[in-house]
Amino acid sequence: MADNDPADLLPNDRVKQAALDGEVTQLHRGNRYGEEGDTFEIDGVAFELVEVTERTLGDMTDEDAKREGSPSLSAYKERMVRAHGGNFEWDDDADVVRHRFERADEDRR
Repeated sequence: MADNDPADLLPNDRVKQAALDGEVTQLHRGNRYGEEGDTFEIDGVAFELVEVTERTLGDMTDEDAKREGSPSLSAYKERMVRAHGGNFEWDDDADVVRHRFERADEDRR
């Protein structure tokens, strides 16, 4: 296991807070930011990567979008365009890495 800087995986304070609140439990990113079993902390709360999977954007589902804090895949796509300043075009064939995580302290109690 390795300790990672959450800034590498979690792109901003809003996402970090959403992870703390349990509203975000995974993120798809263009690069791999850890391996299963790796841990990171946000404000003293430990998280563990429980699944790291290579996929394409076309593999994403409404359930994936909900785990990333969006109500639907359609809303997630719109959020990605806004987050990238309008310079984002959804490509079903684009490679991404899903990082699913959970609070480490909940598993150990």
